Amino acid sequence: MSNLGSVAVLGGGAMGSALIRGWLRAGLLEPSAITVYDIMPGRAAGLATALGIRGAETPAEAIAGADVLLVAVKPADVAKALASAQLADGALIVSIAAGVTIAKLESVAPGKAVVRVMPNTPALVGQGASAFARGTHASDEHAAKVQALLDAVGLAFEVKESLLNAVTGLSGSGPAYVYIMIEALADGGVRAGLPRDIALKLAAQTVVGSGQMVVSTGEHPGVLKDRVCSPAGTTIAGVAELEANGFRSALIEAVTAATARAAELG
Repeated sequence: MSNLGSVAVLGGGAMGSALIRGWLRAGLLEPSAITVYDIMPGRAAGLATALGIRGAETPAEAIAGADVLLVAVKPADVAKALASAQLADGALIVSIAAGVTIAKLESVAPGKAVVRVMPNTPALVGQGASAFARGTHASDEHAAKVQALLDAVGLAFEVKESLLNAVTGLSGSGPAYVYIMIEALADGGVRAGLPRDIALKLAAQTVVGSGQMVVSTGEHPGVLKDRVCSPAGTTIAGVAELEANGFRSALIEAVTAATARAAELG
């Protein structure tokens, strides 16, 4: 177990619950160290029952005595959530609200240590890809706590705040792009004659394995791609079709569009 102390989570939706489950799965925190509040009736109580954590009926109840406050509410609700925060000196505010700047966070929590984070939902299975930027009052110790919270559920990198919108467009929104790719690969397998369940599992595992190859070997994906492409073989024929249909440019434009939308939300 870590020395992170107690963690309050405001917002038990997809991302908030994914992080909670990831921390518990990794053994980073005891269930008793986590308190969750959610505006949706019954959601906090449901998570508490399912995971053994504490459920709070009000934000103030969740925040009271917390060493770390994870703000996982919608961007438009961040100011209201932080307005109720009565944190002890030295406590840390961690926000995962897309597009909400450090300046805005610090304006409603003056003098508090703030770190802005962009995680993604694969944190639930310990395979998250996250980045964070520290605020004016966040120390190396605060940054280390955030690094520990995120490392427990995947990979995490500290970046300049100016890069967080790009992180949102890439890894924050990226799982949706990958799910579409997995579905499309499986559809191709079905079209070629494979049973649906087998095609889907083969497609998903192909993506998992390929991603792990890039991370584990440290080699450029272009190099790994070339090793699969035999001269006049099946793979290069498929790659040619992807290029002809704009696969690469479509992904680039998706990341660009999501990055722009993150900036608009800010």
